[in-house]
Amino acid sequence: MKIKLSLLLTLASLLAAVPAVRGDDVLDITHTGNVFGKKPVPVALSGFSGEGLEVLRFDLYVQGFTFVAPAAAQYVIQGSDAGNVAGSVTDTVARRVILSRSYNGAGVRREAHAFADEIVQAITGQPGIAQWHNRIAKIAFKAQSPGGAGEIWLADFDGHGAQPITSDGAIVARPAWQGGRLALYYTSYARGNPDIFYHNLSTGQRRVLAGYSGLNTSAASAADGSRIAMVLSKAGSPNIWVGNADGTGLKRLTKGLEDSSPCWSPDGNWICFATKHNERRRLAKIPSGGGEIEYFNTAGTSSPSEPDWSPDGKWIAYTCQFGGEFDICVLPAAGGGPAVILVSGQNPSWAPNSRTLIFNRGPEGRQTLSVLDVFTKQYKDCGRAPGSCSQPAWTK
Repeated sequence: MKIKLSLLLTLASLLAAVPAVRGDDVLDITHTGNVFGKKPVPVALSGFSGEGLEVLRFDLYVQGFTFVAPAAAQYVIQGSDAGNVAGSVTDTVARRVILSRSYNGAGVRREAHAFADEIVQAITGQPGIAQWHNRIAKIAFKAQSPGGAGEIWLADFDGHGAQPITSDGAIVARPAWQGGRLALYYTSYARGNPDIFYHNLSTGQRRVLAGYSGLNTSAASAADGSRIAMVLSKAGSPNIWVGNADGTGLKRLTKGLEDSSPCWSPDGNWICFATKHNERRRLAKIPSGGGEIEYFNTAGTSSPSEPDWSPDGKWIAYTCQFGGEFDICVLPAAGGGPAVILVSGQNPSWAPNSRTLIFNRGPEGRQTLSVLDVFTKQYKDCGRAPGSCSQPAWTK
């Protein structure tokens, strides 16, 4: 249902003194940092409880905000989620109200997500991450119970409302969204071979997109949804191939021995992938129409894999491995800067705001999904689906 917005209070009442926050409304920050010189934005949050408070705390924390007492806050957020969500944001430096909203007709959880998005927009000038095409942003991921093969699941980006969307009863892997659509690509052994399936979530249609002899995996959609990159071994070794979104018009881009994990630049001109070069793992890129391979400088991070290009084109997030430990890393897509290790984890996937990542972390067999603000290193675990959760993909 469409969220209706209206003015909550008159300007005079909004400029009145802000009530103190209760002690139980203040969050302790346990995972913070200043990787790129960013500090969390201090805000005070009062008047909310239950589900509304839970949503606001999650959404704002993973977008670079920290919760403090009113006297230390740059912005004071106050309101209520009794029945419907309503609230305002006061800039304590400018001493003025910068946002006032009330919501109805969508349920507390969705209304709180909408309010969080508007808070982020009002304070930072950038869109929030909660909504995508007038829906709550979704993640697809693999959930595997002990001893099971696993299935592909779908949930809100914070893990709420998780539900399985496959029942293959076979090994599944690597869900990836088709750009701009409620449709997924993923790998499944349902037919006894690692094949790439296409699943339209709106219609329920499912079909094999790539079922060649050998390996068919790691599908990745261009931002506009018109083309797909994937790893196929139909020519002998696993290499990067590109084609139309329906799997036709295939062209082989690489001829290495260990090419994997393709992802697209947002303009569709480049494919970034992991490969082996001079006996060591590297990240590289190649024009999506074919051409010369260029290698990224990932010095200080070993065995890079699983790259994902940020929607604004500025960053590439990836996994590095040292021994048996995995870390989430980021490097500038244009080069000229060092790679940075952020937190422990694997399989990063960018949110549309190009500063938030979802990834999986934890010991093998007990992985959990977590959402990370890249520039402060603050992260929160998502609500859990049954089993070990991994390989998340954010709606594109």
